[in-house]
Amino acid sequence: MTALYDDLAGHWWRPRGAFAMLRWLAAARAELVPTATRPGAVLVDLGCGGGLLAPHIASKGYAHIGIDLSHTGPRVAAEHGVTAIRGDVLAVPLRTGCADVVVAGEILEHVPDLPRAVAEACRLLRPGGLLVLDTLADTALCRFLAITVAERLPSVPRGVHDPALLVDRAVLVRECAKQGVGLRLRGIRPSSVGLAGWALGSVRPVRMMPVPTTAVLFQGVGVKEAGWRS
Repeated sequence: MTALYDDLAGHWWRPRGAFAMLRWLAAARAELVPTATRPGAVLVDLGCGGGLLAPHIASKGYAHIGIDLSHTGPRVAAEHGVTAIRGDVLAVPLRTGCADVVVAGEILEHVPDLPRAVAEACRLLRPGGLLVLDTLADTALCRFLAITVAERLPSVPRGVHDPALLVDRAVLVRECAKQGVGLRLRGIRPSSVGLAGWALGSVRPVRMMPVPTTAVLFQGVGVKEAGWRS
């Protein structure tokens, strides 16, 4: 999988490139990140890719640290102001409790060990720290829309998602709770108007909208218990 992302490294910042939807999702993810409440606050960006989150949080007061397993992603992210480290989200090379915010955007559906990835994300959080994530649900509807349909669209790379790794929402919530993080989920989707414009050749980002179901694409937000020690 990392080889695929390395091959497509030139697409990270192209408005209509292979990673266009990841850009839309990064903007939606950033909306869930509050302004830092203390000097020296740290945001750890798990699966940072080419650093798409960077422009959306640049004014929020965090030191932005990115972790990505690809060879080219951290290099591209560094060009956009991220302190980028090549590393595995299953064994993050950062100290426990170092982060005020941990974001895990479109990465959990790629990991072979969900409980371990969740434990690492939560380990990095200070007590009272915020976890923000988005990922794909382990449902038949999601497999159909995100893989069968989406990977047949022009410019969308094939083989990006392994259906066996889509995320069981109950397991995700349970594993977060084990680490002292009560996770709340909400579904999101691209704006229909925005998608129509995109189909007609627009280069404008498509806004992500909340929806009642978490059965396809969803966000999660949770705070680590103040008295919790990893």
